Amino acid sequence: MISWLCGRRSIGNRRRWRSGDPVQPVAICGVSDEVNQVSKMSASPVNPPGWSRWSSAYPGGAAVIGSTGFTKEQLAEVSKYVQKVPCVLSPNMSIGVNLCFKVLAEIAKTIGDDYDMEIVEAHHRMKKDAPSGTAVKMAQVIAQAVNRNLEEVGVYARKGMIGERTKKEIGIQTLRAGDIVGEHTVMFAGKGERIEVTHRAHSRDTFAAGAVRAAKWVVGKKPGLYDMQDVLGLK
Repeated sequence: MISWLCGRRSIGNRRRWRSGDPVQPVAICGVSDEVNQVSKMSASPVNPPGWSRWSSAYPGGAAVIGSTGFTKEQLAEVSKYVQKVPCVLSPNMSIGVNLCFKVLAEIAKTIGDDYDMEIVEAHHRMKKDAPSGTAVKMAQVIAQAVNRNLEEVGVYARKGMIGERTKKEIGIQTLRAGDIVGEHTVMFAGKGERIEVTHRAHSRDTFAAGAVRAAKWVVGKKPGLYDMQDVLGLK
């Protein structure tokens, strides 16, 4: 039996958890409007004080984190605390997006440097971080597949007389408008043809469904950091 916790509110079994109970507490963060924005991360166990309180209150529990926009310091804190609890961390809980990660890696490996690689992402006007965590992850996936350092080749804006596009760069462009749930397109453009991989989220329910799947999977796992590729058996 699992008790799902979202930030400070339980969205599953609501009775108080006690050590030794058959209920396995799993914190799910970053998959609802209450906690999916960077400005509201204080409601998440990702924050060091929040994680400390949560792990103390629920020894033997697990965590699922879908928030984005982390600083290096916050990720370092996550690495510290996953030594005590199993945790699934993914910038996107959608099953479709995580299948895209797998496909993108295979495409990039196959075409190598022969095609230009560009990513365009679009989200609702209220989203505070840019580019999206999913777009960054997509860029990391294709950069790793072709042995490039994203910090060196990532291009996030173009303006003015910038000269010809370099062969190694990976473009990541951002759109913010209306109530777009989430859309990501990765383009591999060569001479005479173009390959595009697009994922469109029509409802936030897809993120919640993926997070619950991750919560069921992570129960009973050894302490450590996992991602949705582990959950879906894609590694």
